[in-house]
Amino acid sequence: MDFAFSEEQELLRSTVRTFIDRNYPESKVRELMAGPAGNDPALWRQMADQLGLQGLAIPEQHGGSGFGFQELAIVEEELGRALVPSPFLASVVQAGSYLAHCGDEAAQKDYLPPIAAGTTIASLAIVESSGRWDLGDVGLTPHHASAEPRLSGTKLFVLDGGIADLILVAAREPEGGLSVYAVPSGAPGLRLEPLHTMDQTRKLAHARFDGTPARLVGQRGAAAAALQIALQVTAIALAMEAAGGAQRALEMAVEYAKIRHQFGRPIGSFQAIKHKCADMLVEVEAARSAAYYGVWCASEENEELPALASLAKSVCADAYFQVAGDNIQVHGGIGFTWEHPAHLYFKRAKSTQVLLGDSAYHRERLASLAGIAPPEPAG
Repeated sequence: MDFAFSEEQELLRSTVRTFIDRNYPESKVRELMAGPAGNDPALWRQMADQLGLQGLAIPEQHGGSGFGFQELAIVEEELGRALVPSPFLASVVQAGSYLAHCGDEAAQKDYLPPIAAGTTIASLAIVESSGRWDLGDVGLTPHHASAEPRLSGTKLFVLDGGIADLILVAAREPEGGLSVYAVPSGAPGLRLEPLHTMDQTRKLAHARFDGTPARLVGQRGAAAAALQIALQVTAIALAMEAAGGAQRALEMAVEYAKIRHQFGRPIGSFQAIKHKCADMLVEVEAARSAAYYGVWCASEENEELPALASLAKSVCADAYFQVAGDNIQVHGGIGFTWEHPAHLYFKRAKSTQVLLGDSAYHRERLASLAGIAPPEPAG
């Protein structure tokens, strides 16, 4: 077991960071978060054409590079570090993971190449009226009376749903099993409603279906296992985002503590600030350790993956929220202003806490997996 990244993987990190620093400065992030799309199509295509990021973990026969989850996780950590608004988590990690595990070769052939090329943005729609990212709460039922299945109902909090070209919809069959249906963005009866959210760097939408024709992706009634894996690896990718964001918040606090003077000396020389920065470092290192362990489990797809997904998500999200709040405190009054980026990290940290289920939800899952709480209901 080796949690260190290889020389080639660190070169990937360096390349991605250089690309982000050049193309996504704070001014660009603010420009994108103020718009309804939250994505620059030209830069999104550039990511695919020049760096091949969208196809990193997609098999070569489907237009990708055939690497693994570790490479995806490095990209997610760098995207989180700079708060890059993009549909990478939704399209490449979440939807891509389901397609990779669904066992439907025809759907993989049709959908994975355009995702890898950056010409199709996909998203996975799961959440319904309960607001929970729990497969047991999926209740939307497909209708099979006509030649093709049709969907009616609502999905909430669809990641980048407002700009998605393809929505993969989790549905419960009349006989009880879970299936996934593909719906293109222009399908009749589909209405995508962008949401106004606190974290403007991450776009969400509601998807409403009214007799919308759909295509079955995977085996009917047998999608639960692939959906669980998609949610688990997405939780770990989100943990990597959080680790990257927490690291940058720590760096901002330390940089400011060195240059801000009070009573003729840098505030970083005061014991209270030293202690706060030291506590922030402990949180960041704990988050990184949990996230990297989760990445190893996801890349191996071993038996620890379900537990590590919940552990990494809860630890990293809480650490990010703590560090982002401490960063504001170190900055003092300026940290509360709109012009300073500290509040952007704080808002992203808060949205990360609730996305895919809050920390209490994931600790309950851990307790269930450890046998000290009732087992979860099957999807």
